[in-house]
Amino acid sequence: MVDRPHIMRDLFFSHIAQTSPSPLAIEISKAKGVFMYDTSGRDIIDLVSGVSVSNVGHSNPEVVDAVVNQAKDYMHLMVYGEIIESPQVLHARLLTSLLPETLNSVYYVNSGSEANEVAIKLAKRATGRREIISCINSYHGSTHGVLSIMGSETYKRAYRPLLPETRQIRFNSTEDLSLITEKSACVIVEPVQGEAGVIVPSDGFLNKLRERCNDTGTILIFDEVQTGFGRTGSMFAFQKYGVVPDIITLAKALGGGMPLGAMVSSKKLTDLLTFSPVLGHITTFGGHPVSCAAALASLKILIRESWIAEADAKADIFVEAIKNHRCVKEIRKCGLLIAVELKSEEMASGVIKLLLEEGVMSDWFLFNSFSFRIAPPLCINKEEIELACKRILIALDKLN
Repeated sequence: MVDRPHIMRDLFFSHIAQTSPSPLAIEISKAKGVFMYDTSGRDIIDLVSGVSVSNVGHSNPEVVDAVVNQAKDYMHLMVYGEIIESPQVLHARLLTSLLPETLNSVYYVNSGSEANEVAIKLAKRATGRREIISCINSYHGSTHGVLSIMGSETYKRAYRPLLPETRQIRFNSTEDLSLITEKSACVIVEPVQGEAGVIVPSDGFLNKLRERCNDTGTILIFDEVQTGFGRTGSMFAFQKYGVVPDIITLAKALGGGMPLGAMVSSKKLTDLLTFSPVLGHITTFGGHPVSCAAALASLKILIRESWIAEADAKADIFVEAIKNHRCVKEIRKCGLLIAVELKSEEMASGVIKLLLEEGVMSDWFLFNSFSFRIAPPLCINKEEIELACKRILIALDKLN
């Protein structure tokens, strides 16, 4: 008998470029709802959601039907922006209906990195300025431009020189807002910092940031790639804090599991991409019709279901079950984006493997080595949460 898992593992390491020295290297045969299943049939509760991608659950039948039906009609036709494709148009209409009037024009791309690239390009074009300000411990993608504004030198030093005229401020530091000046083209910020380990804005910080950008004529960009589409307990995180940006960037859950990103701004701003030069940004596969069909189906589900309104209550079940464990130092959350901080780096470095042994998929945060992630599909129910908590506690019990 051919040992297929062994062969696939060998092929994985031989032909798939690796991004870490020791990937999990488990082969998933199928996924449905909040569960993934390996080739032995073992179920694994997904508490990562592909890093906040699978908000409506794996293999949601409405999303699958939308993908299949659109693929039957047509797939790629032409470079994005040249042909009227109904999945794009219908999705953009629904998406912008959920946003403030000033965020009424969508530019579709392939990923969150590209969405942020377009956003900072547009800010430079609109202001005629060069300086880009971001926050320490921020993550906006790994392409060369947004790598320049990443909030950690660890991931940047091997690729320098990067973009000039970038500056970083401390998230939640009102004192640092003075560093935003008439030389600043834009400030790009996650309204809730994800890879820092779920850091929520302090009272009034985002309001003061908005005021400072208004005073200096600086474009305010909210990166909602990870926080968008219900993850934080509102459709978009900025809505929780009552602060409207000039540009919002989206990806991850946007595509309902399909690859898709977007930058949303005012028509006045996005029109700047059409002249001097023409094709101010161009992307072949951005707004792919199959991805947009999946996005439309996913968004309709999120609007219809009660999952977003339930996110905080579901998060509370996790917190109450785990918070008193001897290994847990602190739990930070915003909706179903949860960081469980342990009492040592050694505990945190070992917990992911232990969780996987118990049938739970979790992950670390890029800029917080003490914490592990809980970010399940929003459709997770009470019984599934309780099962996940039971498995988490068993794994934590094994830590020294």
